[in-house]
Amino acid sequence: MKPGKRLTVPILSSFLCALALILSACGSTTSTPTSVTKADDSKQIFRYPVVGDVATLDPALVEDTDSNFPIQSIYTGLVTLDSKLQVKPQLAESYNVSSDQMTYTFKLRSGLKFSDGSPLTAKDVIYSINRTVLPATKSDVSYYLQLLKDFDKVNAGTLPTLIDDSLSAPDDNTVVIKISQPAAYFLQALSYPTSYVVNQKLVERYGPQWTDHLDEGAGSGPFKVASYSHSKGIELVANDTYYGKKPGLKKLSIPFFTDQAAMYRAYQSKQLDYTPVPPENLETERSNKQFRELSQLSISYLAMNYLAKPFDNIKIRQAFALALNKDIIVKTAVRGAYTATNHMIPQGMPGYDLELKGPDGTTSTKGNPDKAKTLLAEGLKEEGLSSLPPITLTYYAKNPGFKKAIDQAQQQWQDNLGVTVTVNSVARAELLKLESATKNNAGPLQMWQANWTADYPDPQDWLSTFYQKGTDYNQFNYGQNNSTAATEQQAVQDELVKADVESDNAARLKLYNDAEQKTINDVGWLPLWQLKAQSLTQSNVHGFNLNSQQQLPPDDWSDVYITQ
Repeated sequence: MKPGKRLTVPILSSFLCALALILSACGSTTSTPTSVTKADDSKQIFRYPVVGDVATLDPALVEDTDSNFPIQSIYTGLVTLDSKLQVKPQLAESYNVSSDQMTYTFKLRSGLKFSDGSPLTAKDVIYSINRTVLPATKSDVSYYLQLLKDFDKVNAGTLPTLIDDSLSAPDDNTVVIKISQPAAYFLQALSYPTSYVVNQKLVERYGPQWTDHLDEGAGSGPFKVASYSHSKGIELVANDTYYGKKPGLKKLSIPFFTDQAAMYRAYQSKQLDYTPVPPENLETERSNKQFRELSQLSISYLAMNYLAKPFDNIKIRQAFALALNKDIIVKTAVRGAYTATNHMIPQGMPGYDLELKGPDGTTSTKGNPDKAKTLLAEGLKEEGLSSLPPITLTYYAKNPGFKKAIDQAQQQWQDNLGVTVTVNSVARAELLKLESATKNNAGPLQMWQANWTADYPDPQDWLSTFYQKGTDYNQFNYGQNNSTAATEQQAVQDELVKADVESDNAARLKLYNDAEQKTINDVGWLPLWQLKAQSLTQSNVHGFNLNSQQQLPPDDWSDVYITQ
């Protein structure tokens, strides 16, 4: 999702455990030993920490993983992703698609209610989706709905609403959605919280502060808000109006913490039921039966501005990429907590390409210093330069491991290329602002840190989101530059357009694989590692297994409970 997901800060991603599609958990707690007894209702409380205060509890605005955890518990949408990342109906009982693949008709479950007991109808669904798109909502993630017919007109303010246009409710139990082009990933995108249903009366009664009043009946998820303190945390209780399988827990407590170390200490003193494991404690905890290590659909990488000298030259970008030994960086800077990678699409995602090569044509993540030196010399000659201009790498330093990784990258660029790179550490909010300002400009950023975590399980979320012409996240100006490689980049952009509308899944994955290889050759990203989540879960907690989207499907809360 976006920084935090929207160019996710790595520390946030590591706070959430993901059920890997490719790995199995250590210390799994999914089954109940015959010798233990389920605790009584007063003990059915699960305490899960996040970095607080959360950025938002508005599903139209959520961009980060910590905010997404309570949002996924409070609200639901037409569809969701199950434990295997397959789309399944949620508020919808069923759906069908027109022959031209551009009209989706959803039939809602009967008797749907908000957590205050008021009816939830098709009009609430289309109100909520339309609200996300309206300019007044100021959603930075409304683009997940950009497939909606006339999205661009409403988002630009030239059309007042999508209701009775691409969104309609013929009756209380039917939602009709029209999209602008066939897209195999539409339902996956619809699973993102931007389409989740909110209670219109709360939004209209309280305006921008409506999420401070969620205890008045906000959503339709398995839990409802009992209290929300911006300084302490969120207290949720089981929603007795929930239409699906009721939660096994009576309370879900989400206390706010400042960092992993504080969470870890609280867990050790039995104040929490779950905690991420700080890197410095990994080796100690690996033998703990409560320890889990799970692969995440999240990549940390460095980005280069194609409009900024010297990174407008492909050979210089390739030189910087091949000068890094990612294996050494991962082993020493982050203590082996992650997996070195050359990929954009992470392992475990549909479309992961086992055959993908780095810019030197090999699968090695050890770098290639000799080739890097040759490429740098050739790039300098092409640019008519005897040396590189000053280079600055901007990054967010909240994560100590990433600071060490940047230090090592600096040293490897110095040792292997003779290049001095200056680093600039800024606050997370400032980095996001600088990234947005870099789109279509030679500055303010030249090279910077970023991270991306899957919003939905489709390669479109990794490739088209970043590399298509005009997208908000093409902040490195791929294809929108005057370099000698611009024509090839624009051909890749055309290939992504074709992939997005291709109905044959095998054919579209092949197109995405080809586009990924070309963008890696071009150093669209300089991938560093794929994240893994290391965590501890108390042994009396059963059934708590997030999927690799870092979500627990709503009905799966019925499997989570506490034993004595």
